[in-house]
Amino acid sequence: HRVSIRLRVQLRILRFPKFSISIVSHLSSEPLVPIEAFASQSPSTRLAIDTVRTLSMDAVQAAESGHPGTPMSLAPLAYVLYTRHMRHDPSAPNWIDRDRFVLSAGHASMLQYSALFLSGYPLTLDDIKQFRQWGSKTPGHPEHGHTVGIETTTGPLGQGVANAVGMAVAEAHLAARFNREGHDVINHHTYFIAGDGCLMEGISHEAASFAGKFKLNKLIGFFDSNNITIDAKAEVSSTDDAGARFLAYGWHVLHVSDINDLDKLDEAINSAKLVKDKPSMIIISTLIGFGSPNRENTSKAHGEALGKDEVLLTKAAYGWPSTEPFFVPEEAVSDWKHGVAARAATHAQWQPRWDAYAKAHPDLAAELERQLSGKLKDGWEKLIPSFDAKSGNVASRAASGAVLNAIAPLLPELIGGSADLAGSTLTTVKSEGFFSAATPELRNFHFGVREHAMGAIMNGMALHGGIIPYGGTFLVFSDYMRPAIRLAALMKQQVIYVFTHDSIGLGEDGPTHQPIEQLTALRCIPGLTVLRPGDADEVAEAWRVAVLHKDGPVAMALTRQKLAYNNAPDKAKAGVPRGAYVLLEAEGGEADVVLLASGSEVEIAVAARLLLAAQGIKARVVSCPSLELFAKQDAAYKSSVLLSGVARVAIEAAHPMSWYQWVGDFGAVIGLDHFGASAPYQTLYREFGITAEHMAEAAKRVLNA
Repeated sequence: HRVSIRLRVQLRILRFPKFSISIVSHLSSEPLVPIEAFASQSPSTRLAIDTVRTLSMDAVQAAESGHPGTPMSLAPLAYVLYTRHMRHDPSAPNWIDRDRFVLSAGHASMLQYSALFLSGYPLTLDDIKQFRQWGSKTPGHPEHGHTVGIETTTGPLGQGVANAVGMAVAEAHLAARFNREGHDVINHHTYFIAGDGCLMEGISHEAASFAGKFKLNKLIGFFDSNNITIDAKAEVSSTDDAGARFLAYGWHVLHVSDINDLDKLDEAINSAKLVKDKPSMIIISTLIGFGSPNRENTSKAHGEALGKDEVLLTKAAYGWPSTEPFFVPEEAVSDWKHGVAARAATHAQWQPRWDAYAKAHPDLAAELERQLSGKLKDGWEKLIPSFDAKSGNVASRAASGAVLNAIAPLLPELIGGSADLAGSTLTTVKSEGFFSAATPELRNFHFGVREHAMGAIMNGMALHGGIIPYGGTFLVFSDYMRPAIRLAALMKQQVIYVFTHDSIGLGEDGPTHQPIEQLTALRCIPGLTVLRPGDADEVAEAWRVAVLHKDGPVAMALTRQKLAYNNAPDKAKAGVPRGAYVLLEAEGGEADVVLLASGSEVEIAVAARLLLAAQGIKARVVSCPSLELFAKQDAAYKSSVLLSGVARVAIEAAHPMSWYQWVGDFGAVIGLDHFGASAPYQTLYREFGITAEHMAEAAKRVLNA
């Protein structure tokens, strides 16, 4: 009759909390929390761990929203990491050689918030009480830049796994470039926690495969193996052998059967740190909602508050000394602070090493500090190439490759590659080799056919610091990268996407490879700057914008086919950073119509201007490489370009949705609201009406209307 016993305990808690605890341990023939589970925990340590559990329960209960079960089960791991293993300093949260921690299972955010609060980061108990509330420092999922101590924004499952891989990549690269014998100033680990959902998402496969291939030994992951998802037991949808899976990726795999056995956790983590030729995955068996009499090991513990009564019962099961919500024992705080102080001492020990390094290798130290600060080398912009009618008559992807290779020598922080498409995206720095386990100092990357992971790995590289990552693939495959692009924008990270084959202009590959809706879809992402340059000069300026843009990601959309050269380098230099500019004025007076275009359709607008001129219609041509940058301009500039009260026609070989706000109520947009076809690109442009003749006719219709 355990139910009746628990009911009596609950009532007694209100008056005699200490007595009620003894009743649970003596009357229950099946202890809710087995005593042997705490064999390796001192009383103060157990209090310290249970404080994470109770704060998580209370915060979710107060918000009546959240995920209490995972923080309850993972509390021992958070305690062990923050107090015994991670090199971190709450007084210097951005110390470059700190260990990184990524909670890929971001729904368990209260685990991390509790750990940060107890560790002494600038997070208060009041912040914990405001979990998931307006303006709080404790949003539903961890957000980088919003809460000190959060290394990346997580929530979409699996993204954090790939972010952690990117951080480990950055550590390996910078360590290889800057460390010298006797001077290891970059030497830290990246830890992440993943759950069943993270490993079900395909991105975790791509990221883990990449990490194993490149032997990222400073990467240590923890798989919270609780066999629970929101809907049911995980086994109803997945029976993967996670250990075998990671062994197949080339990881070192360890198992811990009970997360409450702190000695075993320590042993596993120490073992992982000793591995020098592969990343490690520690698989930990846990019970979600640990200690909850009615919710432990159930899906209900995953995604909803326990309920006030169940919170009281669970605290009784822990032997918790108070029934008050958000009670934090002084002994628990002292225990956490003592352990964290020892970890923070690693920062103090590192500083003399840095001083010795800076003295022995002043040039290297200055260069590392420059890259970490985000300051660019003087003179890099002078390396941006100039084009003329001969050299500029190329596909914009070819111009992009030329610009990248020209500026690379003075931008060693510019690091990247492609998703197995380097020959098409032209994203290889030809003067350097490829990053590998043996040559981590090199800057070209073989990301493999892994667009999902490539985007998130680049985010991790940017978040680590000291690197400006870029990655290339076909524009149509930006769909695979969209979650990572969205998170880069949310986190305002400087990441550069080189998307080629940007329209039906790629031709014979057909509709599966021809992007139609992708430009509009990317332009819908807040904080993402999309650049679709119209000729080689605009490509050069697009790269300038991308390298200088520190407040979010930039996506370049580039052509496969050759483009006409506009022969307006000065206009491009001034106009591209403003998003749109007047490429050609109307002949013979004030314009009757304004023709707007981006990318490969700029030359179509130029040809349409001539057709209209022959019919006595004066047309201005406006090149619009970036609608986002143009939208940021003041009203006076926008009016000077678009000419208030003048008819407008826009053309782009993509979905027209992006353009309606710019042509006004009586303008026209020529685009594609259907898929393409397999044929030479000239045929496709003609058959689909993306032509100068069609644009001229549209202009006349608008004027007549």
